[in-house]
Order: sequence, then C-alpha cells, then structure tokens
Amino acid sequence: QVQLVESGGGVVQAGGSLTLSCAVSENIFNFNFVGWYRQAPGNRELVARRNAGGRTDYAASAKGRITITRDNAKNTVHLQMNGLKSEDTAVYVCNADDLSRNYWGQGTQVTVSS
Repeated sequence: QVQLVESGGGVVQAGGSLTLSCAVSENIFNFNFVGWYRQAPGNRELVARRNAGGRTDYAASAKGRITITRDNAKNTVHLQMNGLKSEDTAVYVCNADDLSRNYWGQGTQVTVSS
C-alpha cells in the first residue's frame, strides 16, 4: 500500500518561507510525477510536481517563489516556498502518480498571516 507522509506545514508571516516534505513509502522511481496540490473549494489545484527525469510543472502563481526538489535516496520531495502570501493559505496535499492511479496524502495546513 502506497503511503505519502507529509510534514512541514505551519503558520508563517507574509513574505516568509516554509518547506513542505512528502515521503513516499515506495521507491520514488515507481512513480511518474510526485507533487503538491492546493486544496481549493471543490477541487485540488496543482502547485508543483516533478518526475524522475527532472520534468517539472508549476502553477503560474508559484513560479519564482516556489521550488520543488527531489531526494531520491530518501524517496522524498520537498516544496520550498518563499515570499509567501496570504492567498497561499490552504491545505497542501501530496500526490504520486504511477500513470494508472493517483495516490494522495492526508494534507498539511499552511497558514500565511498578513
């Protein structure tokens, strides 16, 4: 059973930084993309994702402020967030895609105070 264990959420002042981590219970090369989504009303919106080959996708609002990195030895991806804004406040959910199925973490709360 695939498990995605998220950590790093918390409260940060606007303009500050925060790093989220997602540890995958299997070899990360078993998956296509591993990334982070923002829980919005009724749907989840992509923030950033990265695959084994280094391909990345970012939301337009994330570019220049948010970077996704990958630690293959630890089967972990990190979402480094800088210049946080109040509109970044959300539950962030880790996702792993093996091309046929999507796996989701429990989510971690990020709150940005103005």
